[in-house]
Amino acid sequence: MSQTVGDYLLQRLREWGVEQVFAYPGDGINGIVASFGKADNQPRFVQARHEEMAAFAAVGYAKFSGKVGVCMATSGPGAIHLLNGLYDAKLDHVPVVAIVGQTARSAMGGSYQQEVDLQALFKDVASEYLVEVNVPEQLPNALDRAIRTAEASRCPTALIIPADLQEEAYSPPQHAFKQVPSSPPGTSWSRPVPAEADIDAAAEVLNAGEKVAILVGQGARGAAQEVREVAEITGAGVAKALLGKDVLPDDLPWVTGSIGLLGTRPSYELMRDCDTLLIVGSNFPYSQFLPDFGQARAVQIDLDGRLIGMRYPTEVNLVGDSAATLRALLPKLASKPDRAWRETIEKNVASWWETVEKEAAVEADPVNPMAIVSELSKRIPENAIVTADSGSSTNWYARNLRIRGDIRGSLSGTLATMGPAVPYAIGAKFAHPDRPVIALVGDGAMQMNGLAELITIARYHTLWSDPRLVICVFHNNDLNQVTWELRAMGGAPKFEESQTLPDVDYASFALSLGLAAVTVDKPDQLASAWDTALTAGKPAVLDVRCDPDVPPIPPHATFEQVKSATEAVLKGDPDAFHLVVQGVKTKLQEFLPGKNR
Repeated sequence: MSQTVGDYLLQRLREWGVEQVFAYPGDGINGIVASFGKADNQPRFVQARHEEMAAFAAVGYAKFSGKVGVCMATSGPGAIHLLNGLYDAKLDHVPVVAIVGQTARSAMGGSYQQEVDLQALFKDVASEYLVEVNVPEQLPNALDRAIRTAEASRCPTALIIPADLQEEAYSPPQHAFKQVPSSPPGTSWSRPVPAEADIDAAAEVLNAGEKVAILVGQGARGAAQEVREVAEITGAGVAKALLGKDVLPDDLPWVTGSIGLLGTRPSYELMRDCDTLLIVGSNFPYSQFLPDFGQARAVQIDLDGRLIGMRYPTEVNLVGDSAATLRALLPKLASKPDRAWRETIEKNVASWWETVEKEAAVEADPVNPMAIVSELSKRIPENAIVTADSGSSTNWYARNLRIRGDIRGSLSGTLATMGPAVPYAIGAKFAHPDRPVIALVGDGAMQMNGLAELITIARYHTLWSDPRLVICVFHNNDLNQVTWELRAMGGAPKFEESQTLPDVDYASFALSLGLAAVTVDKPDQLASAWDTALTAGKPAVLDVRCDPDVPPIPPHATFEQVKSATEAVLKGDPDAFHLVVQGVKTKLQEFLPGKNR
């Protein structure tokens, strides 16, 4: 039997080291699906419950493995479903290759069933590389370029393969005009360093400063040691953009934690009071959380020159690899003997963690959501991977989770879409089957798609050498982040019809699939519940009923601002009284006697 185009596609993916394709079948990719069967399921076809979840799983795999994630869908509706996950990859700069089917070539343009203009559909999300393969000889170069472009530009790319072509006999390109064979898989990537004169200019700025602040994003992940050394020499504090939360551990006394609306007060104070700013591998967009314009001299390091100098008037812009550039910079930095600035930072950080623990201990009805993550921080394995969803639970991931050891964490940072935490966790388990994974999910996202993906977990979990996968549901029957946004926008009361969620027994559903499950409805059950879930010997759902009225207070909010906001919601919010009480009780923890502030 001759090798088909579908057969060769899988062969080439194997040659690139692709071990799984996150997908959902359909007749637009039947030729490729048949090839999976002939290839003994190598690479593995990982069946999600929905194409969007397949794309999210590919993003999660790529984020935590550092390799290209591959997802696949049929033509028309399947291809459309991929879009949200692919936009998540585009906005967070993650390498993902989407392989999609299309109606037969002879039927194109004939308004055939499920025929969609896929070139137009994917034109924006896969703008770096999008191609329709129409002859077998085109395939190797097209696939190789899709993978190499995804790696080089850290972006999604897309390959469209019509259904009839998938079943045709494969014939390789000839070494002739218009038919150039592709090079073997594999690429050696450079680590560019800016010119020495520019490194000198950056050193002059940092050496002249007395109060240096560093902001790191995900682009600094490979430069963690170099960032530490720069911080020690300059006496700087280090704040972390949310996608860079795992770059440095939180047990370093000068790491101020997350920055921004979901960030910490020490990060806010670091930016408020610094006179010099070094940005490494971050495109953090919220300039209101950076130093005032004109307050600080600034240097930025980023591998992508298109994203540099955008957020703050940086004086020196260094386009280069973060680690290599910092290594070139380090010998030119002068140690600062005056450690008053560093001591202030460390004092603020220590005070903040005391406040976080006190806020997590505030009584709530029934469970304080801060306590869920604070209890996790006390017992999380040091090689764990944490995925977070978008919603009020993101606040507690950002502020309360203490990164230590080799813990990795991520979320939909720029698109901030609901629903990726569970499929991210699935992708993470395929990337690292020997590491524990924990997903922090609001009940809105769980109802949106997390429940369905528990079925995927139940199907594949025996493939993972470490069985620990905990899906923690923040169960408050409220689309809580939007509820708080409504309250913040001039004190609009909660609109029950849009905000209240149906009550679902998440633990029972998990048990019905053969997974472990623990239900928590009292604060004193929380610690043991985490212990049970993390030692269950199989994936587990932790269903925690928590208080929707614990406020996600911004780090810069004053007591008077919180008081004014809570007074505003008395205009008809059904939970107004409890809301005011919880807000005041929580904020008071920052102003209790004995604070070293």
